[in-house]
Amino acid sequence: MASNIGAQLKHCFSAASLRAYLAEFISTFLFVFATVGSAISARMATPDATALVATAVAQAFGLVAAVVIAADFSGGHVNPAVTFAFAVGGRIGVPTAFFYWTSQLLGSTFACLVLHYMSAGQARNAVPTTRISVLMTGFGAAILEGVMTFMVVYTVHVVGDPRNGGNNGGRNKGLAATALGALVVGLVTGACVLASGPMTGASMNPARSFGPAVVSGAFGNQAVYWVGPMIGAGVAALVHQGVMAPPSDPESPHGDVVAVVV
Repeated sequence: MASNIGAQLKHCFSAASLRAYLAEFISTFLFVFATVGSAISARMATPDATALVATAVAQAFGLVAAVVIAADFSGGHVNPAVTFAFAVGGRIGVPTAFFYWTSQLLGSTFACLVLHYMSAGQARNAVPTTRISVLMTGFGAAILEGVMTFMVVYTVHVVGDPRNGGNNGGRNKGLAATALGALVVGLVTGACVLASGPMTGASMNPARSFGPAVVSGAFGNQAVYWVGPMIGAGVAALVHQGVMAPPSDPESPHGDVVAVVV
């Protein structure tokens, strides 16, 4: 037991692991910068309905780019909920998951700091936070975030499954295959933003909510954006691995499912 833990910790500080953490930092920075930055720009330049569309498009394409640039190094999680899902499924070690989460949260916070200082820090709400509509309760918002995250993370599992052309955590999969999988996940994310952006901000990503909260100092309802997505992601992993595509499925022409991340 002790030797196993020691081996995992040693792996956490290997050169490959350090590159993976940096990749998660950079990709999450890119994603949150595009997402929060688009919300700032849309709020300044357009009516609310158009702003929602602009934010959805930016979030979708920002996620596609973030996943593609990190895929070969870390698997392109970009989202603590995705990392949690793969930890639940045993496809990433818990110590490694903690380092992934740290990299993602730092990437998000740094992106929001850059956006804050770009606006000269003129107002505390210069960086918009994800907020719950007055028409919703915290419990209802958490359920909605959980359902949307389930759809996103389940899609991640499906497009990354070797039976569908995925391979080994998104690494060495080929740029075209990686980009196609990332595009599908991005489209699902954008659709969720259009469907529920006005209700919860459609975060589906604890890092996306954490960075703006740190920079703005507004931590209201942060539990909604952690509990909902984490539960939704965990359920998605269990449904895909336990029901839809169990590792020992004898009907699979491709054998066991290996570590899969878009």
